[in-house]
Amino acid sequence: MPGRADLGSPAIGGSFTMIGQDGRVVTNATLAGRPYLVFFGYTHCPDFCPTVLFDISAVFKELGPDKKVAALFVTVDPERDTPDILKTYLENFDSRIIGLTGDPSKTEALAKAFRVYARKVPGERPGDYTVDHTGVDYLMDRRGKFVSAFNLQRPPQQAARELEAYL
Repeated sequence: MPGRADLGSPAIGGSFTMIGQDGRVVTNATLAGRPYLVFFGYTHCPDFCPTVLFDISAVFKELGPDKKVAALFVTVDPERDTPDILKTYLENFDSRIIGLTGDPSKTEALAKAFRVYARKVPGERPGDYTVDHTGVDYLMDRRGKFVSAFNLQRPPQQAARELEAYL
C-alpha cells in the first residue's frame, strides 16, 4: 500500500530476570552475544514438550559442541517446576538448554512478552492438572531481538544450517 510505513517485526520478547535450573539468576543479558531459541513448556507435559526439547538437542548436536548457542525452556508451570525439577528433567537433553522458572507473576509476564497462551486444565483427580500452552519456538538473535518462529519440523541438519546464519 502506498504511504504505509514499514512496521518491522512484532514486539516479541524483552528483558527478563528468572531463575535457572542451577539456582542462579538468568537474565536476557546473560545470553548477549549468542542467538538462542525460546520455548515455553513444562516438565509434566506428556509428549509435546519433551519432543521439542529432543528436536532442539538434535539441532544443537548438528551444530557441534563448540557453537555459542542456547535455548531457553521457560516453564508455564512454576508451581511444580522448581529449579531442581528442571535440572533433573533437562539432564536428558543438550546442556545448552537452560530451564527457567520464577514466581508465577514473573513467569506470566515473560509469557505475555512472548505472546504465549498458557492455562491450567483440571485433571481427573483432585489437584491434578495439565497446562494448555502455545507451542512456538522463538528464534532470538545475538542482541536478544526476535527474528521469527523457528521451524523444528525438518531434518536437524537443515535447521542447524539456518541457525548457523545467526552465530
